[in-house]
Amino acid sequence: MSTTGATADPLAALGALPGVADSVESVRKAVDRVYGHRIMRRRSNTITSEAALRGARGSAALSGADWALEEVRRRTDFSGDDEARTVGAALRLTAEAGQLLSIWRQSPLRVLARLHLVAAATNGPEVGRPRQAGEAVDEPIVELPLPSAAEVNGRLEGLSELIIAGGSAPALVTAAVVHGELLALRPFTSRNGLVARAAERVVLVGSGLDPKSVCPSEVGYAELGRAPYLAALDGYVSGTAEGMAAWIAHCGKAVELGARESTAVCEALQRGAA
Repeated sequence: MSTTGATADPLAALGALPGVADSVESVRKAVDRVYGHRIMRRRSNTITSEAALRGARGSAALSGADWALEEVRRRTDFSGDDEARTVGAALRLTAEAGQLLSIWRQSPLRVLARLHLVAAATNGPEVGRPRQAGEAVDEPIVELPLPSAAEVNGRLEGLSELIIAGGSAPALVTAAVVHGELLALRPFTSRNGLVARAAERVVLVGSGLDPKSVCPSEVGYAELGRAPYLAALDGYVSGTAEGMAAWIAHCGKAVELGARESTAVCEALQRGAA
């Protein structure tokens, strides 16, 4: 992560970048619309479950397994080909993320290790820890230069310190930085994209922006498309003010689209109950 000036709270500095405040406000309004829906007051658990399913489908789609929602819904065996394993990993991560909220603020690196363990679902020595020098990374979607293992460790420690220290940055900014940093670093030998998006979900829920996890940003990223997602990531990696603001705005738009998706689910349930 790069910021545009030395500060005791670099995440708050990112929140002050041009246009970011507008993104934060737009996201807040979108989230408030979902939480204000009458169906949320009666069937929030149903909306949360549906958002989890749709979010997992969206995250898997970005990682190359673009299945129809109903296929994800009906399937029970995800042990087949790589696409099936990717969808299974996304579903497991969505279920696991909500169990890790209390740990995140005290030990984010433990949470990241756990997320990779859940996503990988293997017993190899490389699972659940940052990659070491010489280990290959299976992340075909992201083609950016791969940071060294030493750089990964240093930047993960820096990210952990920022999370533990807290600060005044909006939840959207923190979530976007966690997501972008993990994609840029690809700290694990596999499933980094899935882990990055799950970690963003942990931040959005744990911060109180989306406490019931009904605004699946993964739906929004999939709807916006892989090419714009990677282009926005290029902006994050550039470290420029414009690039960082563009990445945060992209993340904000994804949250808004996730909120819109759950609003549509609420509307459908309301029509069914009428």
